[in-house]
Amino acid sequence: MGTTTPNNTHRQVEAEGPWEGRDLPETIYQMLSGTADKFGSRNALTFQMFSGPQDKAETLSWNQLRASVTQAANMFRSLGIGDDDVVAYVLPNCNETAITLLGGATAGIVNPINPLLEPEQIGAILRETKAKVVVTLKSFPKTDVAQKVAEAVKHAPKVDTVLEVDLLRYLTPPKKWIVPFIRPKNPGGHHADLMDFATEMAKHRSDALDFVEPGDRVSAFFHTGGTTGMPKVAQHKHSGMIYNGWLGQRLLFTEEDTLICPLPLFHVFAAYPTLMSVLASGAHVVFPTPAGYRGDGVFDNFWKLIERWKVTFVITVPTAIAALMQRPVDADVSSLRIAFSGSAPLPVELYNRFEKATGVTICEGYGLTEATCLVSINPPDDEKKIGSVGIPFPHTDVRILHCDADGNVNRECGVDEVGEICVSNPGVFDGSTYTEEAKNLGLFAEGKYLRTGDLGRLDADGYLYITGRAKDLIIRGGHNIDPAEIEEALAGHPAIAFVGAIGQPDSFAGELPCAYVELVDGAEVTTDALMEHAKVHIHERAAFPKYIEVLDELPKTAVGKVFKPELRKKAITRIYNDALAKAGHAVHVGEVAEDKKRGLVARLVRDGDVDEEAVSHVLGEFTRPWEWADD
Repeated sequence: MGTTTPNNTHRQVEAEGPWEGRDLPETIYQMLSGTADKFGSRNALTFQMFSGPQDKAETLSWNQLRASVTQAANMFRSLGIGDDDVVAYVLPNCNETAITLLGGATAGIVNPINPLLEPEQIGAILRETKAKVVVTLKSFPKTDVAQKVAEAVKHAPKVDTVLEVDLLRYLTPPKKWIVPFIRPKNPGGHHADLMDFATEMAKHRSDALDFVEPGDRVSAFFHTGGTTGMPKVAQHKHSGMIYNGWLGQRLLFTEEDTLICPLPLFHVFAAYPTLMSVLASGAHVVFPTPAGYRGDGVFDNFWKLIERWKVTFVITVPTAIAALMQRPVDADVSSLRIAFSGSAPLPVELYNRFEKATGVTICEGYGLTEATCLVSINPPDDEKKIGSVGIPFPHTDVRILHCDADGNVNRECGVDEVGEICVSNPGVFDGSTYTEEAKNLGLFAEGKYLRTGDLGRLDADGYLYITGRAKDLIIRGGHNIDPAEIEEALAGHPAIAFVGAIGQPDSFAGELPCAYVELVDGAEVTTDALMEHAKVHIHERAAFPKYIEVLDELPKTAVGKVFKPELRKKAITRIYNDALAKAGHAVHVGEVAEDKKRGLVARLVRDGDVDEEAVSHVLGEFTRPWEWADD
């Protein structure tokens, strides 16, 4: 079954005509130019280096943004970038990051890379995408990005040029005077030419492109996860980017809106639903601090920043909402209309707490890198179902299917029946989602519907619910972690025979990595020793297990494969029991049962008099469902 009864707005938008018949720009540069022609002097993009509500900020108008993107695209072309060549960037947020994203996608193919990755992962991505130009930071205090990229470039032979962005220009005295004296030594040591981004860009014209831009084509490579040596790289076309922007402009934003987006521009949530929607609508977006939500003082100053910029829309994730709810709303946030949350499931208790504190509704959505992001949203102007990720966007078809390994459909699921979420929309690149052809085999149902690897169901009203993940990823605060890296690292210990790594529930990050191990016969080892071994052999800090437990024997399937659903049940029981005991409730998890609609459900048993509302508040901090065993 496809979508059944989407809300009135979505139905009306689809009734206007097919996607292919819409009068839309072919490229994001054309979209940017059209917006600059309409709203040239209005604010487009703001970046402030520090989080204080009075701190210096740099705002670009639409005319200034177009001029800078034009210069950047011309610069990249002068450095040998053609239609099929790759400009990678390893940058925190700043105005140059957005300019590089847009300019790189105009000149060739842009490849954002997470600067929190280790040099080995960055190098692997540069090799996979065959990047020729890398834009990164000039060495700067309190960051090792320049050092990591220098090491990565040594192992990426196709890189010809490294362009450095110097954050010094965003500082004011006395910090601006001090940094040159304490700046770390330039790492260098690689084969690529080293150039200054601003100096090179200034050499090029800003009034027009020096080249004829082709029409719709692949214009971005986004890596997924990045926790293994050879990451998957998803391909995005201009048409997919424009679809994301068009949805924002058509359904959500106008030139009168201001968005605040403390999410990184190497992630699709910031790059597409946010930046492309701004490009399409003429709205204004504010990026606070290079590290976004991770930046010093961002959470403490967040409500004041909303007051400063008269923000109407907040772009956020559950971990950030949890942190914000630990601070008082200490500013005038009356301009705020809606908060959009994505990247990981939102606990019900967190939703309620945010709405009570701010008077603002959170709209939870669903998207994925492989679909150029957007798939569904709880509609801002219609019924919202807490726990659902809403209804599919216009021109998005979601089906719940059971497929074989080759993508052949065995059957389609009925209402409220769980199966694999499969998606077709203008952001899905049919048959060619990944750069590596072998990774596309079996990825599409009926050759058209992207198999997301997520398990879910559609209710009678067409609302989508995510119940689990067929592809077994651990999602820590929206960051994908491949459990295989944890398992391979621990399996290298001589005392370990079998390993099963899963995500355990966490009230802040949604999930945290944990591992269960079975020892070789006769072997002895402490969990502390295993933890130290893991930290040495796992390359990414986010993947370090939070908890390791030694079991006499891991649960296994008939063919000897570790059976992870049983491990997930153990983790849910342990975490929920710890939270209930810490809060002083006479309740424990009697069992964790598989529910066809909701996935794994914790069933609670009363051990005495119970304050059910208080228990609900405790477990509402987590995303996994629960119920009373005697109901």
